[in-house]
Amino acid sequence: MKERAILIAGPTASGKSAFGLKLAAEAKGQGRNPLIINADSMQVYRELEVLTARPTIADLEVVEHALYGAVSAHEAYSVGKWLKAVEAILKNSSAEALPIFVGGTGLYFKTLLEGFAEVPEIDEDIRTKLRGAFEQGGSEALYVDLLSKDPDYALMVKPADGQRIVRALEVFESTGKSILWWHNQPMESPVLGETECRKIILSPDREVLYDRINHRFDLMVSNGAIEEVKKIRKLSLDPSLPAMKAIGVRQLSDYLDGKTSLDGAIEDASRETRRYAKRQMTWFRNQMDETWERS
Repeated sequence: MKERAILIAGPTASGKSAFGLKLAAEAKGQGRNPLIINADSMQVYRELEVLTARPTIADLEVVEHALYGAVSAHEAYSVGKWLKAVEAILKNSSAEALPIFVGGTGLYFKTLLEGFAEVPEIDEDIRTKLRGAFEQGGSEALYVDLLSKDPDYALMVKPADGQRIVRALEVFESTGKSILWWHNQPMESPVLGETECRKIILSPDREVLYDRINHRFDLMVSNGAIEEVKKIRKLSLDPSLPAMKAIGVRQLSDYLDGKTSLDGAIEDASRETRRYAKRQMTWFRNQMDETWERS
């Protein structure tokens, strides 16, 4: 039985995009119609092209891509929204289509194969109020509020983790229930079955990976990362929005504000990327079983 989809996971800078293009070329030779689908939570944002190393124009000409630069940075995109978009893509695909999921967001792959317990839509007035409070007063006061409303979840997050604190309060105030309650609800059926897919994790040697990361941000700066951050800053986005957490936005903003040198910003971003890659590798090692090929 031919595989219904290919999943390619791995840490940042591990060569996932190039590997996806290679498998897409092989699929074409076998008479399949490959479609590379983004499985990275930052590459989905339209305004983050250089900083997230989105596929190039040349890549897009080789094979069709989906969900890259698909939403505005003004949006708080979620795994639930991503999963619905994927379902629509697969529903409209031909019998000869071969979806190739490429990305570094482990939760996207997990929900794709295991299903998802979705939290209802958040009341926009509540969202605006809480994000305004975070922007004005930071996370500590909101953390105290979370301790009183949802103490079980509050003990699971750090007082400085503004994004998770705001999210938990949004859920509690909109639904009257803890985010933990929603996470424990029955899962919707998975979009793909485990046995339908070829599943691959790219796991390059750590020294090789870190060397790639160390050179990568220099290349991003050469390719227009500073100009990209300037454009993002002009949008006056809420700092709690996911797009504002992209590695490089804060570092290059500090450079533009005269708080650090360009070399300092590059080193800071490279260091943060190495830490992020380490967290990704730990997640993949702990969450993805032996049915995943290691390459």
